[in-house]
Amino acid sequence: MFSFRGRESGGWDRVTVDEARRRTQGTDPGAVLLDAREQGEWDAGHAPGAVHAPLSALTAGADLPKAAQGRALVVICRSGKRSQHAAELLAGRGIAEVVDVKGGMTEWAAAGYPVVDKSGNNGSIA
Repeated sequence: MFSFRGRESGGWDRVTVDEARRRTQGTDPGAVLLDAREQGEWDAGHAPGAVHAPLSALTAGADLPKAAQGRALVVICRSGKRSQHAAELLAGRGIAEVVDVKGGMTEWAAAGYPVVDKSGNNGSIA
């Protein structure tokens, strides 16, 4: 099982893109990769299998998408700043299993991990 921290332990962990991929990819992932970037960024390129929940919507009180509800969350953005904010917000909502990704999608792409656009073609980080 993965180590997650949430509100009860006073914070959350930050993970590398390698750890994020390990936790969220494969035939039986233990967590959901939650992309907190805005729509245009998501459309340009995101990790395959990620779930989209813009930070602006979360900040406005939106619920998590159904695919992320009740699951451990690995939050990602472009560089890691918004994902930290989203992880804090989600931990504050009582989600105990949440981490964020250091370096975000920029590091994800630099590591050679796949990025797809809204049509499923090769994407880019906007």
